[in-house]
Amino acid sequence: MILKVSGGSHARAYLFAGLVILMVAASLPAASNLYEFTLPAIDGKPMPLADYKGKVLLLVNVASRCGYTPQYTALESIYEKYKDQGFVILGFPANNFGAQEPGTNDEIKTFCSTKYSVKFPLYGKISVKGRDQAPLYQFLTSKTSNPAVAGGIKWNFTKFLVDRNGNVVQRFEPEVTPDSAEVTRAIEKLLK
Repeated sequence: MILKVSGGSHARAYLFAGLVILMVAASLPAASNLYEFTLPAIDGKPMPLADYKGKVLLLVNVASRCGYTPQYTALESIYEKYKDQGFVILGFPANNFGAQEPGTNDEIKTFCSTKYSVKFPLYGKISVKGRDQAPLYQFLTSKTSNPAVAGGIKWNFTKFLVDRNGNVVQRFEPEVTPDSAEVTRAIEKLLK
């Protein structure tokens, strides 16, 4: 393949650098484990998922202006109920559905703490679908890495349950509330 680049040596250098980055990225192996991901926390500091090794996790894409937003109450409730047994909820704000998470990370953090008294860890705002989908959500929804729970995110408050070894074991769609018997039974089974 031959590309003709006009614009002088700088344009060719940028094109070459971009192609090198794409070739290196394409040659890197895909993540094989949830613990390989590090994302910024809601305050911007890097927060590796490896920090949660040995814990049962519930990963949830959240939004502040959604019909499911009141699920924050149930999320916080089950977090408080099970956290001393090794359970952690990780919230990932996303603005992919109906622009229902338009705020900045600071605004999201303030909303969650003042309106719902959220104490479980929140990450910085990401994309959970589309061309700019975060690598973590590519991993979670991939048929290759997680065939049992694969498929695109349909809406806010999709939940992924992860065992103590970092295996994604179950997925709950938004209409399934975090404090439902279905979810709490699954959490309790993994905590044993």
